Amino acid sequence: MNPLIVGMLLSLAPISELRGGIPYAIAKGINPWLAFTCCAIANIIAIIVVFLFLELVHRILLKIPFYRKKVDKIRNGHNKSGFFMLTVLAAIPLPVIGGAWTAALIAWVLGLNKMKSFLAIAIGTVIAGIITTLATIGIIKLFF
Repeated sequence: MNPLIVGMLLSLAPISELRGGIPYAIAKGINPWLAFTCCAIANIIAIIVVFLFLELVHRILLKIPFYRKKVDKIRNGHNKSGFFMLTVLAAIPLPVIGGAWTAALIAWVLGLNKMKSFLAIAIGTVIAGIITTLATIGIIKLFF
C-alpha cells in the first residue's frame, strides 16, 4: 500500500494520529511537507468524525434519564471559553496525552461551540504537525 495512504490512515487513528502518520510517511520516503499536509488534513477530518459520532451516540443515550442528568450537569457547570486550552491540547505532540481526538472529546463533553472548537483544534493539529515534521526531519538527519 502507498506509504502516504498508510500515513494518512495512521493520522486518522485515535492513538497514533499524525504523530505516527508523519514519521511513518517520511521514513518511507515521502516528501516531508507532502506528508505533513496530507497527514494534517487526515487528522483534521478525524475531528469531524469524532463530533458526528459523539452527537449520534449522544442522541441515543439522551433517552436514559441518568445519562441526561449527568451530561446536563457537566455541560452547565463549565465555562464556555476553553478554546485556547483546546488548541494547546491538540498541539501537544505526544500520543494519547494530547491530539485532535482528545481535544474533540473534551470540547464535546463540555458542550463547547463546535465551529469554534473545530477551528481551535485544527490550529493545534497544524502546530503539532509542524513540530512532528521538524522533529522527524531532525532525527533522520542525526542517524542518516
